[in-house]
Amino acid sequence: MRFGKYKERKRKKYPSFFWEDWEEFMKSYVIHLIRNMPCEGNLEGRYIGRTESPLAASSVQELMELKRKYRYPEAASFYASPSTRCVDTLRLLYPQADPEVVLEMAECDFGDWENKTVKELQNDPKFLRWMEEGGQAAPPNGESGPVFLQRVCKGFETLVQNMMVKGETSGVLVTHAGVITGLLSAYGLPRAQPYEWMCQPGCGYSVRITPSLWMRSMVMEVYATLPQDDAGEGPDHLVVDIAREAADRAWGKKEGDSQENEEPHP
Repeated sequence: MRFGKYKERKRKKYPSFFWEDWEEFMKSYVIHLIRNMPCEGNLEGRYIGRTESPLAASSVQELMELKRKYRYPEAASFYASPSTRCVDTLRLLYPQADPEVVLEMAECDFGDWENKTVKELQNDPKFLRWMEEGGQAAPPNGESGPVFLQRVCKGFETLVQNMMVKGETSGVLVTHAGVITGLLSAYGLPRAQPYEWMCQPGCGYSVRITPSLWMRSMVMEVYATLPQDDAGEGPDHLVVDIAREAADRAWGKKEGDSQENEEPHP
């Protein structure tokens, strides 16, 4: 028996509000996750969590070039981290948007190490211990890795719930690299480690949320990278070179200097 005939037969048995809820239940919701462009502090190799730093002029130019070459998806709703660099990235991509700021989508709070470079912190024993432990412990007066992830996941679940209540089936969220990798490693299918979800600034992923699967297993399908051109091709998502350049800036190295013992930029 076809589902349509089955559904029509059941319509006679159940009241109309049941089917209205059923049709809502069968909807899928799409969210496009986009990484913000680098701010001035990022390009200087600084730990920029809650510190406000404007988008670098080069970032604006690079984003406009991406927008010229590729297509960014349309959406019914727009969300951003409270950081200026995220809100400005979104508004450059979607000038017509009036984004809703989601406080829980903020970058990790680096506490006393905010706005400092690795070179400035290299003699701090607490910082060195933090680096040796993988950066999961809380910096002084800052936020630990587990607390950060818990906060981000709680905020995302609330965002999804609100989209479902409002019936908004598509949204754009511009936020930070760590937020995106944390969310995809927590909920994304296929399963992957956070570092495997890293992407270039101005790039990201499209996810599809099916209410039945979300409520049962809290998972979402990662079905595309973005942006893409008309042929479905997009820019390279790898960030190895960018991370290396940021590390060099953090340590104050110049081209041609030794690459040994360099630390990655957060």
